[in-house]
Amino acid sequence: MNTLNAKRVAILATNGFEENELSSPLEALQKAGAKVDIVSDTVRPIRSWKNDNWGRTMSVDQEIGSARAEDYDALVLPGGVINPDRLRRNDKVQSFVRNFFHQHKPVGAICHGPQVLIDAEVLKGRKITSFPSIRKDIENAGAHWVNEEVVVDQGLVSSRRPEDLGAFNKKIIEEIREGKHAEQEA
Repeated sequence: MNTLNAKRVAILATNGFEENELSSPLEALQKAGAKVDIVSDTVRPIRSWKNDNWGRTMSVDQEIGSARAEDYDALVLPGGVINPDRLRRNDKVQSFVRNFFHQHKPVGAICHGPQVLIDAEVLKGRKITSFPSIRKDIENAGAHWVNEEVVVDQGLVSSRRPEDLGAFNKKIIEEIREGKHAEQEA
């Protein structure tokens, strides 16, 4: 069903992204009719992490230096341990992410993906979930952490782990279909 026709979604990732945390939302969003771009800190193809080893390579559509939140309807942040740790240290990434919140657009984060949101300083007062090992980091950023399959807080969608991807995909598509959320802000 093409419920997201004419919607553009950015998936922000770099080397070390958890393979199914990018591929599963990518496929679900495309199946729903969205145009999806892989945005990265490099123009070269990026490599996934799968089963404790390097996995498949993905082409990059847009480098972070030329990507603009204004050109997209939503943002997805896959996890993995390496991926968000590299991204969160990049000022251009932080600005790109923050702009989605300033523009009240839906943002989804899976597993360790919320680490990027911590450094973008957009979590204060929000309700969110993540992989349990980053709970304290999220709470220290001012968010209320809960242990649930999927959490939606005014356009911010989060899930804990790959096993939650079905619920995550359903909710991020729903939030994108709804459009901007007035309370979605940095």
